[in-house]
Amino acid sequence: MSKVLIIGAGGVGRVVVHKCAQAKDVFSSITLASRTKSKCDAIAAEIKGYDIATAQVDAGNVPELAKLIRQVEPKLVINVALPYQDLTIMDACLETGVDYLDTANYEPLDTAKFEYSWQWAYHDRLKEKGLMALLGSGFDPGVTNVYTALAAKDYLDEVQEIDIIDANAGSHGQPFATNFNPEINIREVTAECRHWEDNRWVESAALATKRSFDFPDGIGPMNIYRMYHEEMESLVKHIPTIRKAQFWMTFSDNYLKHLEVLQNVGMTRIDEVDYNGQKIVPLQFLKAVLPDPGSLGPLTKGRTCIGVVAKGLKNGEKKQVYIYNICDHEACYKETNSQAISYTTGVPAVTGAMMMLTDKWRGRGVFNMEQFDPAPFLETLGLMGLPTQVIESEEWLHLT
Repeated sequence: MSKVLIIGAGGVGRVVVHKCAQAKDVFSSITLASRTKSKCDAIAAEIKGYDIATAQVDAGNVPELAKLIRQVEPKLVINVALPYQDLTIMDACLETGVDYLDTANYEPLDTAKFEYSWQWAYHDRLKEKGLMALLGSGFDPGVTNVYTALAAKDYLDEVQEIDIIDANAGSHGQPFATNFNPEINIREVTAECRHWEDNRWVESAALATKRSFDFPDGIGPMNIYRMYHEEMESLVKHIPTIRKAQFWMTFSDNYLKHLEVLQNVGMTRIDEVDYNGQKIVPLQFLKAVLPDPGSLGPLTKGRTCIGVVAKGLKNGEKKQVYIYNICDHEACYKETNSQAISYTTGVPAVTGAMMMLTDKWRGRGVFNMEQFDPAPFLETLGLMGLPTQVIESEEWLHLT
């Protein structure tokens, strides 16, 4: 049993606290910290039968973080704060000698740029101290990395192509809202697209490539749009047989039209503008006026379907495997007061933490999810609420 410090009290943080509290055999003590302690206190009050400690901390301030870590003495820090804060939290873990886990790679505040280079650069320093950092233990990235590792381990002798496909087949009924932090969501969606093909990155305009995919279990056909997502970077590094990797996400026509208008009028800009003598970032202002993603939980109905279509060779013959999960928004809200977008990120974070704390996944340095045995993670993930489904085919099916 181990102490854990969770940093970040948004929708994902709420799910992480709920699920850690359900695994009392692993988590002996839980502390939740964020810039706004009242948010932590509200989440702690939701948990019955487990005393959750709370604290205030600026996740961008290394001395504050280090002081809190020394007070709590956790075995692991779970970072579900903003991606801008990854490096300061890693610095504090290095200083205090504590393992680290996050759900999304670092990105600079002033540049919409997503890559692992900044965090991979910590490998030697962590290794020297005998510490472990597990990066991207959400769903995508995270579970999608593990699904790809499972395809390579159990279904294909050689993985040659992957399509990571993320569908939110739910609806919250709002004219325009994002299912997680609006600033992070819009930066991600509007970033220049990159996909991996023939051992190089190929660039294209954001959301310029559209296909249709027939989702399983009655969800049916939906439009999907190609965009860049960070797990492709680590997957093509650690599974070098992959010659083509693409990431796809569903968007409604309504979402895309609102996004187009907001871009056209400059509201998605991430640089500062002068307004009445004050410097403001338009996207941060937009975040302040859009619905809080946490308020969408009781309104959201429908399901998510996130998975990996992996194509390659088995016994010299072409084979395809589709590995995926389907998650129900209303069931998630009933269990954790959060919808499925937060749930599908928070549950893998807790599962990754369990792998580290029980030494089922262990190493020194910085690691991505696909570098470990997928079996214990996926077994635990299913028990925690996100079961894995698999469809095998002897044909390669292509997106249309």
